[in-house]
Amino acid sequence: MAREIIDVYWAKIDDNARIPTKGSDFAAGWDLYAIEETTVSKGESTLIRTGMKCAIPEGWEGQIRCRSSLGKKGMIMPNGLGTIDSDYRGELMVLATWIGKGESITLDAGERVAQMLFAPVPVARFHEVSEDDLPASGRGDGGFGSSGRF
Repeated sequence: MAREIIDVYWAKIDDNARIPTKGSDFAAGWDLYAIEETTVSKGESTLIRTGMKCAIPEGWEGQIRCRSSLGKKGMIMPNGLGTIDSDYRGELMVLATWIGKGESITLDAGERVAQMLFAPVPVARFHEVSEDDLPASGRGDGGFGSSGRF
């Protein structure tokens, strides 16, 4: 099956920056690297610098996700995952929080700290209608937590 190819342009803004890499030909994400030693403290949000900027094609987004190896230890991204819009040109940063054992985790300069995946962004059109004119679904009027009732 042919996979779609997109052109993503990367620029180093720090001498310690590393161009993202993939762990294998079939890895979904591109590894992002910290450019400096960074301590992520328990219960606090910390920005981890990558020293990289990028240009993602229009109609696509970058999704920054926690690496499973760090998640297993207790590092999470407090926003779940980060979205990088195609028109963003600032430095890529990883937002992290520590919930593991101990008061903090220290990440080394050059350590892989997150993964970036690319996903298409559809054009959405919104149509305001009355509540009675919303298209029906098999779930019916069930509210929060109702999908497990069937």
